[in-house]
Amino acid sequence: MNKITTLIFDMYGVIIEESKGNFIPYTYNHFDESEYERITRQFRVEKLFTKAGNGEINSDTFLSMLGFENPQFHMKDYIENHLTLDAGFVPFAERFAGQYEFVLLSNDVSEWSAYITEHHGLDKYFSHKIVSGDVKCRKPERKIYELALERIGKKPEECLFIDNTVKNLLVAQELGIVPVLFDRDKEEYAGVKVNTFEELAQVIEE
Repeated sequence: MNKITTLIFDMYGVIIEESKGNFIPYTYNHFDESEYERITRQFRVEKLFTKAGNGEINSDTFLSMLGFENPQFHMKDYIENHLTLDAGFVPFAERFAGQYEFVLLSNDVSEWSAYITEHHGLDKYFSHKIVSGDVKCRKPERKIYELALERIGKKPEECLFIDNTVKNLLVAQELGIVPVLFDRDKEEYAGVKVNTFEELAQVIEE
């Protein structure tokens, strides 16, 4: 890994243990069963979650449209009580942030991503945060990787990308970025896999 200067991290399924998040079950749990048909339509047909993640609507609007009367409370409650920071990330970051540039590349609602990194004290580790809700495109679209490379000013081969989804890694690899699968979901993948940040440390020290 001599050429690597930059580590690019996915959020969900890497830094946050829940690879798909828990927000859809969180929503159903907060409403009466009589509301389930409406909620299902809003997620599946109106695609409100996707629109929020693409920056078409903000967090407060998204949560209000779902029927939450206090959007700020529920954003914070969900992030603080229903998502789990991987216990290995901060020790890994403390060890390696001085040796490598850390970059976040995440599909997420803008306000949620900002709150996650603030709540867990992670902002100090990242030189750049490229979030789908901010940049209006998302993994695995080629555009978001090209934007990330442009913003950080690095060549693809200088960057190691850690994600839990194979399709995201394949597009990055096409651009010349070095891919590593964080194997939360046991996807089939012929490339380098890790299961923990301790294993990731071993990979980058090779």
